[in-house]
Amino acid sequence: MVKLRLKRMGARNAPFYRIVAVDARVKRDGKYLEAIGWYDPKPEPFKIQVDREIALKWLRTGAQPTETVRSLLRRAGVLEVWHKEKEANRTAPAEEQA
Repeated sequence: MVKLRLKRMGARNAPFYRIVAVDARVKRDGKYLEAIGWYDPKPEPFKIQVDREIALKWLRTGAQPTETVRSLLRRAGVLEVWHKEKEANRTAPAEEQA
């Protein structure tokens, strides 16, 4: 199973995270399949950068985001697009039958 989770980077007391797609069995900072973006929690307000197309690709293929990554994707607007796509796909077959 593929998960979307954070990979910690940066120095001590200066965390910086990459949002990555990774096999669920791999350690936190182990090898990842693809980088989706980054998250910097230190500045006020914190900074997020997400590649929407890559994130949507992984969500469409069934990757499960962790709670933290889910909240970051929600703030970046990716989950809204994904839910709209799912809703459109759900209603399209019903309209074809009618």
